[in-house]
Amino acid sequence: MERAEQEQEAEKPLLVTLAGSSGDGRHSASSSSSSIAVVVASTAVAVAGSFEFGVSVGYSSPSQLGIMRDLHLSLAEYSVFGSILTIGAMLGAIASGAVADRVGRRCAMAISDVLCILGYLLITFSQNYWWLDIGRLSTGCGIGLLSYVVPVYISEITPKNLRGGFAAVNQFMICCGASLAYVLGTFTTWRTLAIIGVLPCLLQLFGLLVIPESPRWLARFGHPGAFMAALQKLRGKGTDISEEASEIKDFTEKLQCLPKSKMSDLFQKDSIHAVTFHGQVGVGLMALQQFGGVNGILFYASEIFVSAGFSSGNTGMLAMASVQVPMTGLGVLLMDKAGRRPLLLVSAAGTCLGCLLVGLSFLSKEQHWEKDLNVVFALAGLLVFIGSFSLGMGGIPWVIMSEIFPINMKGSAGSLVTLVSWLGSWIVSYTFNFLLMWNSYGTFFVFASVCGLTVLFVERLVPETKGRTLEEIQASMNSSLTPFHK
Repeated sequence: MERAEQEQEAEKPLLVTLAGSSGDGRHSASSSSSSIAVVVASTAVAVAGSFEFGVSVGYSSPSQLGIMRDLHLSLAEYSVFGSILTIGAMLGAIASGAVADRVGRRCAMAISDVLCILGYLLITFSQNYWWLDIGRLSTGCGIGLLSYVVPVYISEITPKNLRGGFAAVNQFMICCGASLAYVLGTFTTWRTLAIIGVLPCLLQLFGLLVIPESPRWLARFGHPGAFMAALQKLRGKGTDISEEASEIKDFTEKLQCLPKSKMSDLFQKDSIHAVTFHGQVGVGLMALQQFGGVNGILFYASEIFVSAGFSSGNTGMLAMASVQVPMTGLGVLLMDKAGRRPLLLVSAAGTCLGCLLVGLSFLSKEQHWEKDLNVVFALAGLLVFIGSFSLGMGGIPWVIMSEIFPINMKGSAGSLVTLVSWLGSWIVSYTFNFLLMWNSYGTFFVFASVCGLTVLFVERLVPETKGRTLEEIQASMNSSLTPFHK
């Protein structure tokens, strides 16, 4: 407790200053106007990686028929290709915290870009499923690293009153990438689509040359000159950063007194009070996000529409793309106004309804109910599911993950939570086609049950972090559950 209090007291002035606020949290006009442009530009470069993430997730759905036909793959072999992305992402997740702490946020994003570029080139020129799977595995490693470092970088450079909205842009760009993959996949070949997947990586690599490193990382790992330059760049050339720089240095000195954490430290008795509940929230949200079936639906949307009675999956995928982007944009706008918890509750309830409708679609087809009823249920259900997921469950768990863990355990705890997310994603994406063969409507009723459980989980355990500094969030989580619902 003494260490936690020491950390909280050290971090408080830093976070207040980083937000560019006075005691009441309002920005001065000059500092706000000069710094927001650099923060926006830095966020834009970071979420180019999120766009790449979305393209990679959306790639397997429109490419399925073409790859199976051209490379003579069985359904089981294609399921390996679709799901091996998540195996690579798990490997990237395990290393993500350590890599981001050791080489910095910008360099970690550059490493992920190289892995994704290599993966897509292997897919583009593959002549057998070995090269195809190795390429998909490499891409997975890249996006596993991106899935951790992008929200962490954004949370470290943005002020508290904008942090939620800026962090939610991560999910917005993931949706844009997946939607673009769906749209382009309807009229391009799978090899051309793989080449397109390289472009956001190249854009981010060039952008990383001009954006600043996280000042908090630079200060923590002993780069005083670069720290001052990055802070000045973020706050604007004409801004006096001397007071803020002094506070960050004081915070860093106190942080050095805290022990360096490893993933195993999260399970030690002396960490249990400070970390167990944080981990329960982070891991629980990520597990429920994945076991609600999202990646099975995203990876194999085309096959779902065909199985439900559509003549082809292209129409359904285009409809999904048209819903996904605006609903994610709405979530970004509401993040710092409505709050995290209300959006999560509405989102989880909507995904539950969507899965029920899709389950009814397959039940209608099997029971030979009224003609075309299954098609209506399938389209309505998938659109409700994707729209609801995009509103909250897609992005908010990543925002909360970047907010709730103590600073000295953020790397190891973030790696654990990201690993859980990708493990769940692999289980769902690999087994999804086989579950549909086993019992199509039962599969979606199971997903609906998980989504219903998510509503209860959010109501009982998930904190509201809107408008709070990181130290305020941690202080509330360490004291009691009561403040979470206010």
